[in-house]
Amino acid sequence: MSEFYSDKDVQREVTELQGKSATAARLFDIRRIIGGLFVVYGVIVTIAGFTASDADIDKAEGVNINLWTGLGMLALGVFFLVWLWLRPAAPPPPDVVPADERRE
Repeated sequence: MSEFYSDKDVQREVTELQGKSATAARLFDIRRIIGGLFVVYGVIVTIAGFTASDADIDKAEGVNINLWTGLGMLALGVFFLVWLWLRPAAPPPPDVVPADERRE
């Protein structure tokens, strides 16, 4: 037994799938992943910089390299997340249909 769909049903289903696709695209935006990882690792390295011993700082010729690297990573991560917030990924236009899916 085969089911028949009306054009209205097909259009509604396509609209729902486009909405889910746009949500998935925003969720897995590479800027979110990169920004999140840099923020997490930046916090870890910054904490390591705050807890560095004098011997560790002497090894780096007097520079608290973990602190500066951690702060740099935090700044880069925040940059990516702010960029994502200011310029979110735009969903594809609803009238665009890939060439292989067009009816002829």
